[in-house]
Amino acid sequence: MALNNFRDKVERLLSFADVKIGGDRPWDIQVHNKDLYVRLMAKGSLGLGESYMDGWWDCKCLDEFFHRVLRAKLDDKINPWSGLFSILKAKLFNLQKPSRAFLIGRHHYDIGNNLYRHMLDERLIYSSGYWKNASTLDESQEAKLDLVCRKLELQSGMKVMDIGCGWGGTARFAAERYQVEVVGITVSEEQVKFGKKLCQGLPVEIRLQDYRGLKGTFDRILSLGMFEHVGYKNYTTFMRTVKSLLKDGGIFLLHTIGGNRSVTGTDPWIERYIFPNSMLPSSRQICEAIEGLFVLEDWHSFGADYDKTLMHWFQNFHDNWDALKEEYDERFYRMWKYYLLSCAGSFRARTNQLWQIVLSAEGIPGGYHSPR
Repeated sequence: MALNNFRDKVERLLSFADVKIGGDRPWDIQVHNKDLYVRLMAKGSLGLGESYMDGWWDCKCLDEFFHRVLRAKLDDKINPWSGLFSILKAKLFNLQKPSRAFLIGRHHYDIGNNLYRHMLDERLIYSSGYWKNASTLDESQEAKLDLVCRKLELQSGMKVMDIGCGWGGTARFAAERYQVEVVGITVSEEQVKFGKKLCQGLPVEIRLQDYRGLKGTFDRILSLGMFEHVGYKNYTTFMRTVKSLLKDGGIFLLHTIGGNRSVTGTDPWIERYIFPNSMLPSSRQICEAIEGLFVLEDWHSFGADYDKTLMHWFQNFHDNWDALKEEYDERFYRMWKYYLLSCAGSFRARTNQLWQIVLSAEGIPGGYHSPR
């Protein structure tokens, strides 16, 4: 009887998202273990993700399932204690302090360059593409990189800092196309090794370094998809660091995923399995961090492009699984599928956003005219 009560509760919640248990539509779920309902009510988002990894349930189109669940705000209707613990921990401790800065590198970015070579575009750019005039993943990433360089108004001979440089694809693009000198930093050892080889022979230096240890001055600074790891207690420190590195008349471009509400933590499943100690900044948190430091020149929102990018990443991952399954097990496949498609659904539901923000130290004389 008690088990039926839990099923009834889950069924009722899913009905708000027009999702059925055992239904035949692509977004309906198929349950393989009746204990799922108790697990979901007890552990919420964490239980949903872990039970999928364990094979307790399936869905033909996870992305569309999450689109509907998040659009209906079902995540607000279940608040298990596991999530409250994560919030409390984030409030009590600085989870992104310097001594913990390299944890995300080891946990996520160092798990195998082969995985990312099979999943990403030819340049290994691990942030959203720009799909305005693109039809392929490679085209969308090249368009994004060129958009960034044009927004920064790069000119030959400039010195550029890339905070969170990934595998060096952005640094190489800027050095080759715009004849600039680039210093890139990352907290991933594997990215440093790969990036140094990729950029060999170019005026590019790739370092294993936390942003708080940076010194020097730069004409331009960019950060693509790294701010999500900074943490709300460090947003102002990050902005002050950038300001100290930027020459007079310099420009800073921040490319980050954002959230609709100010938070102090992240989804419990994402926190445990994908991006430990990460969180999405809100527009309010970003504006508070830049107040008194920068002039806001431009704010470009194109979150729907990340949905499309994630769907291409998943298709690449899925299509290349035969080349990867000797390194990773079936549970990893389900975890990675869940990660990519749940994130795609979150952008489709517009609960996650994508922003490119252009900042200057004192305001650009005559005004700033942003390309699109």
